[in-house]
Amino acid sequence: MGKGELAQMQPFEFVITIMMAELAVLPMEDLGAPLINGIVAISTLLILQILISYITLKSQRARKIICGKPSILVNKGKINEGELQRLRININDLMEQLRAKNYPVLQDVEFAILETNGDLSVIPKPNKQNVTIEDLQLQGSYDGLPTSLIIDGHIKYDNLSELNLTEEWLAKELKKHGIKDPKKVLFSYVDANKNVFVQKKNEIKE
Repeated sequence: MGKGELAQMQPFEFVITIMMAELAVLPMEDLGAPLINGIVAISTLLILQILISYITLKSQRARKIICGKPSILVNKGKINEGELQRLRININDLMEQLRAKNYPVLQDVEFAILETNGDLSVIPKPNKQNVTIEDLQLQGSYDGLPTSLIIDGHIKYDNLSELNLTEEWLAKELKKHGIKDPKKVLFSYVDANKNVFVQKKNEIKE
């Protein structure tokens, strides 16, 4: 189904996932049922899911029919009462979701959109949006992605090689933190500015 399915699962994908789990359990519970029956049923659902996903990927009309379309629950700061009634969502549920998105005051919300996967997207009013570095006309620094050096006492030699760093360099950095043995390190990483973070393992004393 792809890595994105867990975060963006559509209703039909959720149903297929539950059905596949149920079909996998049946042959295990009933020893008299041939295992091939479960395999055929699961394979059929899997092919069906891939086929539907491909159709929704290629056809916008099919995507609207199968997955639906986003619903605007708050439009320009006003609650869309008709859309709430159509989706059978009450005001309390809407306000609960807005609070979960850190918008407890309705007047701060410009748009609230219920996505096809059930998540609520909130667009605040311009005067309530977070200030960025660009808004302040400041020059931000590039932090980059941190790279793991040691995980649970094991040195990531491939990451050291990718950063053109040596084991001797790592040993010197560990000494700065008072650590001589890498096996005593729970987690360590280096950022784009060559700043090294080190966390020691909890030493359990008997």
